[in-house]
Amino acid sequence: MPKLSLPRPRARAVVVAFAVTGLAFSAGAAVAGPVTTPAALAKHGGATRLDGDQTKKVRKAVAGGKAKNVILLIGDGMGDSEITSARNYQFGADGRFPGIDALPMTGQYTTFSLDQETGKPDYVTDSAASGSGWATGTKTYNGAVSVDVKGKKQVTLLELAKQRGLKTGNITTSEIQDATPAVEASHVTARSCYGPVATTKTCPTNALENGGDGSITEQILKTRADITMGGGAKTFAETATAGKYKGQTLSAQAQALGYQVVKTDAQMAAVAKADQSKPVLGLFGEGNLPVQLAGPAATPTGAEQPAARCTPNPDLPKTQPQLAAMTAKSISLLKNSNKGFFLQVEGASIDKQDHAANACGQIGEVVAFDAAVKVALQFAKDEGNTSVFVTADHGHTSQIVETGTNTPGLTVTLETADKAPMTISYGTAAAGESQEHTGTQVRIAGYGPQAANVVGLTDQTDLHFTIARALKLKTPAKG
Repeated sequence: MPKLSLPRPRARAVVVAFAVTGLAFSAGAAVAGPVTTPAALAKHGGATRLDGDQTKKVRKAVAGGKAKNVILLIGDGMGDSEITSARNYQFGADGRFPGIDALPMTGQYTTFSLDQETGKPDYVTDSAASGSGWATGTKTYNGAVSVDVKGKKQVTLLELAKQRGLKTGNITTSEIQDATPAVEASHVTARSCYGPVATTKTCPTNALENGGDGSITEQILKTRADITMGGGAKTFAETATAGKYKGQTLSAQAQALGYQVVKTDAQMAAVAKADQSKPVLGLFGEGNLPVQLAGPAATPTGAEQPAARCTPNPDLPKTQPQLAAMTAKSISLLKNSNKGFFLQVEGASIDKQDHAANACGQIGEVVAFDAAVKVALQFAKDEGNTSVFVTADHGHTSQIVETGTNTPGLTVTLETADKAPMTISYGTAAAGESQEHTGTQVRIAGYGPQAANVVGLTDQTDLHFTIARALKLKTPAKG
């Protein structure tokens, strides 16, 4: 596949340094990336993003055939509004994300799930049904993890990749048992069945003592991706209820199964090999990993407050690896495979901070996710036979509204890289309650072999078959 030179932003009047090891934020005024002056924007054509006709560049970007490797990156809850607000904040209105906005093929896909009883569309999906859609190619009900509406197991991309002899990875900033990572490595009737305790109570047909495959954590260990990293250490203190490891903790089970357990960025960096004899299990926190940024809360009268800048999260552990670093390390460990690899990467807390109406937390996670996308895309360009797909699992509540406008919900005003105010509104739940997902279609973008299949309007389940074609996976026939 020819290397692609993508359109670049025109020269700006003000240039601000962008420095990332894993990621570097500035809490001050201008931040990462160029910012266009108001005078430049006001000129005829001053805000255009294209430099002439793009036909030849798009043609060069269209690549059929197969890929040796596929990297799938999921921004959980990362709808167009979340992308736009983070771009405005970090780069300015005329800026560009170096990762998310650099993929040449873009489209939109639908995200609806199904009602378990009637089979009719449920227009607002959760992350479990959504992830099951691209992981298995099968629509299912909210809360289901890679099972159909009747609870029958559906084979996943990661499982298919393993069957073909590819190396596999599954990394996230959430608990590794959370819905998005879980859909690639487990099959349960309810997403809350992290460990044996919850599985016995909520997913009895999946419980080991009832002849099932066990909890999400137990299945992750059995599925045995070469690399699994994120949070979720707490569940490993639970004990198995049946089977070979009955009465032993899941942590002891992981050790017995030969996993290299790492808990800090330094330990992760020291890993020299990851394969089926010594898979890597990264557990960097008891629960979800702390987010990058903190800032003012959204309130019923937040639009009236002065525009604020976000600040680094004081609770972010210095030993916690960034998603970009996790992605780079995973690629370095997976790439030495003759057959190739499949890697899923999730920026999980875009969604979680949207639920909390935390604009700074949400924005920081989009920027951190973009840094991971940039790592993946650079590898794909250098390697030459890798496809990269970037998308979200569903839309979310945040909206950019008229500056200074208090909506019926919650608002907060931030100062962007343009040194201009931006008001963000959350309007799907009352103060103190969890904001809700939305049923909008969301962006999907791609680079490399089969990426043309994301153009136009598709569905999440189409992505399963697109990736399967790219990697020559033997996915079950439709129907």
